Parts: sequence; structure tokens; C-alpha cells
Amino acid sequence: WHNELRFEDDHFMVSHGGNGVAFLQEKVKYNYADYDSIGLMSLNIISAIRKDADPENISFAAGSGRVPEALGLALLYCGPNKTTDEYGQCFKDHVKWVKGVKNSENRLAFRRGEITVSRENPAAYKKHLAPDEGAKIFFHHGILQPDGSHIDDINYPGYQMEILFEKKYGVRPSGEFYDAYKLVKSFRDGLQKAIWASKGNPNIEKLRAALTQVATNPESVAVIQSKVGVYGWFIGKDGNKQVDTLMNFVTEPALKNLVKFNRETLGLASEYKPQLIKN
Repeated sequence: WHNELRFEDDHFMVSHGGNGVAFLQEKVKYNYADYDSIGLMSLNIISAIRKDADPENISFAAGSGRVPEALGLALLYCGPNKTTDEYGQCFKDHVKWVKGVKNSENRLAFRRGEITVSRENPAAYKKHLAPDEGAKIFFHHGILQPDGSHIDDINYPGYQMEILFEKKYGVRPSGEFYDAYKLVKSFRDGLQKAIWASKGNPNIEKLRAALTQVATNPESVAVIQSKVGVYGWFIGKDGNKQVDTLMNFVTEPALKNLVKFNRETLGLASEYKPQLIKN
């Protein structure tokens, strides 16, 4: 796609969170700098836990797209001022990281209680997890803002990882491991369901105008919010600025700690990419 198809005037790309995570830690040929944003909705990922589960000993389906949940859980279980090695060991003490589970299998396993924690994007959460009477919300990651901060999700208030962390330990999370968590969650959640065109595509402004109508028309807004929840839009240049905001999270310590945790704790084939570092 990146090397050939993106140059067609009627070809456009929809990215998902996995593209953002892969950009950080895998061998990929695409670069967001080669694209212009049509628009995106700044989204979140919400985790649920079985009501009858032991919250201190959970099982969770593995996968590169679930790395932000893994780092978030390590912080929640292990508290402040730990090394990446200490967070890794503590994570293993509390979380059974179950490999080889596909999304459809995970949903069934979660309903059966074979896996005790699951997570979904907002639309899938409302469809698959919210109606489950045997489950309840566990935590979420918050909503990325243009200044690089994360705010609580008004659709699920009070469950942002940082809020739960401070409530449990009396301090806000900080440090290099927390920076690695912010890095990967921001790239995953900040680029969910975003529409892109190759730079120079003659149809960019037409598409931005069309998406602006969708995002502001009361009828379409009502339908979207009923299926997803209330989240903000970043259209056109604001979508491009989202990428600039994300790149500010890419520091050497954050990237190195992310890769180390992926390799040594989660068993993922993660590659350190110093060429991404700008700070």
C-alpha cells in the first residue's frame, strides 16, 4: 500500500491503533510524515474485568495491540519508583499473559471466565463488554489532548489509569517507565480509526469538507455517539498536529524501556528504532 497504492487519487487509508504501535517498535515502511490527515476521532481503550475475578491475579490475552494495557497494569499493580525489570517481574506476579488468542476467541473466553480481563475500543466496548452483566469496568487510558496531556474519559469517568494510580498510591505516576506507557498508549489510542491520504492527493480538501459535515450534522452525530460515545474530532490540519503531538513522546528512555518490557516481559519481537527520536 505505502509503496504503490497510496499514490492513486481515489485511494485512502484508515489506520488503527496497531499501526501506531507497529510504527514505534516494528520494521515497517510507512511513515505518517508522508500522509495528510483527513480526520480522526481521539479515542480510548476501555478494559473490563469479570466481577467474580481476583483483581490481583488476572488473565489477559496477549498481543502487540495490548501492550498499553500491559504497561498500565504493571503501573497499577506495582506502584511508583520501580525499574523496568522490577515492573516486569511484578507484572508476571499478577498477570497471566495468554498467547495465541484471537479477538473472537478472546470475547468468548472472557464471557466464560476463562480469561478474566478484556479490553475494547469504545464502539466494541459498548457492543460486547458493557452489556455483559458478569463484567464491570476495570480501567482506561484517558483521552490524548493537543498539549500532550491525557484527560479522564467523560463516558467512563473516574477509571483513568492515572486517577486510579493516585488514589491507590497517593502520588501521580511519573518516571521513565510511565513515559514508556504514555508513549505507546498515545500512539495506539491517538491514531485509532484515522483517515489519511498521501500528500498531494487532489481530493484531500473534498474529503475534509465531507468529514466536517459528518462530524457536525446533528443526525450523524447522534448516531455516532450512540454507537461510540462522546469523543472529539480532529479534522485536517488538526489531525496532522496529532502526529506532531505523538512524536514529542518519542524519547530515548521511553523507547528503550518500551522495547525492553516488550522483549523481556511480554515476549514480543520488538525493535529499537533510534531514528524516531527527536527529543
